[in-house]
Amino acid sequence: QVQLVESGGGLVQAGNSLRLSCAASGRTSSTYTMGWFRQAPGKEREFVGAISTTGGTSYYSDSVKGRFTISRENAKMTVYLQMNSLKVEDTAVYYCAGTRSYGTRWRGNYDSWGQGTQVTVSS
Repeated sequence: QVQLVESGGGLVQAGNSLRLSCAASGRTSSTYTMGWFRQAPGKEREFVGAISTTGGTSYYSDSVKGRFTISRENAKMTVYLQMNSLKVEDTAVYYCAGTRSYGTRWRGNYDSWGQGTQVTVSS
């Protein structure tokens, strides 16, 4: 497992952008596929997207595809979630997570989690 800490959340108006960061610690962090999930009040935690260990490939949920982009800098052990054209329905607590399994969208396959950062999008 790796230790993960998210930052960058806040309040933003619809249509604007926000970038979240996830700092990882641990020697093996670069060997993890890194994902982002979110959880809105009263809803289950849902997959947002994930990026491969090298950062060469990524995949996203349909609800954010084309608006959100995940990147990573292994030298800094940091993963980013760039969120553009934000909508009110993007309001949630955002979590980064790590897994050894590339391609998975199921939260049960992620064994390392951050504490989450709140993103609130106002109309």
